Amino acid sequence: MATRRRSFPLVPLLLFLLAAAAYGRLISDGSPASASATSLLSNPVSAVIRLTTSNSASASSPPAAAPEEKCEQSYGFLPCTTTVFGNLFLVLAYGFLMYKAATFLSAGSELLLEIMGPGLVGGLLLPILGALPDALLVLVSGLSGSRETAQSQVLIGMGLLAGSTVFLLTVLWGTCIVVGKCDIGPNGVAVDLQNNKGFSLTGTGISTDVQTSYAARIMGISVIPFIIAQFPKMLKTHHGQRLAVLLALIVSFSLVLAYCLYQVFQPWIQKRKLAYAKHKHVISGILRHAQMEALGRLLNEDGTPNEDVIKKLFHKIDMDESQTLSRAELHALIVGINFEEVDFDKNDAVDKIMDDFDTSGNDIVEEAEFVAGMKRWLNEAKRSVPTSGAYSNKFISDYHARTRQEHDLLVDRSDETVESVENPGWCITKAVGLLLLGSAIAAAFADPLVDAVHNFSNASHIPSFFISFIALPLATNSSEAVSAIIFASRKKLRTSSLTFSEVYGGVTMNNTLCLGVFLALIYIRNLTWDFSSEVLIILLVCVIMGLFTSFRTTFPLWTCLVAYMLYPLSLVVVYILDFVFGWS
Repeated sequence: MATRRRSFPLVPLLLFLLAAAAYGRLISDGSPASASATSLLSNPVSAVIRLTTSNSASASSPPAAAPEEKCEQSYGFLPCTTTVFGNLFLVLAYGFLMYKAATFLSAGSELLLEIMGPGLVGGLLLPILGALPDALLVLVSGLSGSRETAQSQVLIGMGLLAGSTVFLLTVLWGTCIVVGKCDIGPNGVAVDLQNNKGFSLTGTGISTDVQTSYAARIMGISVIPFIIAQFPKMLKTHHGQRLAVLLALIVSFSLVLAYCLYQVFQPWIQKRKLAYAKHKHVISGILRHAQMEALGRLLNEDGTPNEDVIKKLFHKIDMDESQTLSRAELHALIVGINFEEVDFDKNDAVDKIMDDFDTSGNDIVEEAEFVAGMKRWLNEAKRSVPTSGAYSNKFISDYHARTRQEHDLLVDRSDETVESVENPGWCITKAVGLLLLGSAIAAAFADPLVDAVHNFSNASHIPSFFISFIALPLATNSSEAVSAIIFASRKKLRTSSLTFSEVYGGVTMNNTLCLGVFLALIYIRNLTWDFSSEVLIILLVCVIMGLFTSFRTTFPLWTCLVAYMLYPLSLVVVYILDFVFGWS
């Protein structure tokens, strides 16, 4: 059920105050070439502030007066200032408006998903709308002004790209670990709603499902466009840079399309996963049944299958002593096993077992085929359940419990049907209204925010990359961050899986859609690709966290320290590479 958000009354009040208090001052530098009010009115969608300086007089003339600053009102009415604190106020004000835009987009998307369900809405619309504020900020960072102005301001777009990715995978990821931690049980999985070990670095943590690790792998793949665009720089050549940018642009939008299609067809994939989970549970049930019938240990202590016990099981199932197993005998076996209320089609289960075992295709299972099939099942069990080395009788029971857990989790997800809502027409109207309002606010204030950051950088002498790296992700990702933390605080495997899947999905859209917009800007305006240090930290964080999260499902509390340390490390790396070694 989507979370209901009340409209924030300070937004129209803030807009009214900004409009009422809007002022501007145009100070002529005394030269004939100074900009006039007429030129200002001819381009009202220009930046919030333009700082200009006058040329000094010739050496023979008396020293000219200090150049004065000029400030232009955006849209003819928004506030205008030339001071550090004035620009800081503008950055905070416009950042808050971008935060509200992201909140409206999120609320509208959730409401639309609640009404219309997954599929095209959840797969195509929601990921794009979630990345819309970032994409607009990236777009306007180099859209207006001369080529030289665009080249200087485009660093803000790259700062937002890098900052959003690093923020999501470090600060937000680590915080979700802290608020969602539970006690880690003897089987290495966090126990839902149990938190008795305090802040034990190894005894507490969170667990996710295996599908969440798949989302992390998709996130890792999404860095490919960065590598393509950076490839000429790796070779230390300027030849082919535009071609590399164009190729990276094509790959970026191709990955966006592929990711959205994956989201669209996720329900079909989920059904396939559920069917496979049921099949695995049948397998584990048969293995446990053999163990409980006191036929002997199916696995030796070194983990090798015990063929003698497997053959005993074959002869026990072979009721007519024909030395083969028929479908009727396999059906009788399944009916006689207690599968603990797991509902499945027993005839379908017989078909799948026959497909696994009957390699000759004669519709019966011979002893050799049964032994070979059981060996495959036991090897699958060994891969699914970690052991300390020795394989005890408890191993088969652990495997059965694991398959039951996987099945129940998938059943919970498949049961998430769209609930009926009262007055769906009004709800759709409200959802569309929220989406339009969020889009309008984001489109209106993206350009003023970028220019406010740029001019705050000029006034404070702080590089614009660092301002946009730290400040802008807080504005555009705050709504997503609050939602993720709330879900993580429920301290369940299912909600933790949802939380981290959303985080990895957000990074994926940053690395594909937002990067694609940025690359299109670079290519169309013929700007220089000179972001080696910025690309390096994106690759560094994505590769480290991608590898870290792709092949494990339990994360002890100490892993949040690793994530937290990557954030300041990223800033230090960019500073050293750019301002010490002069990479950019």
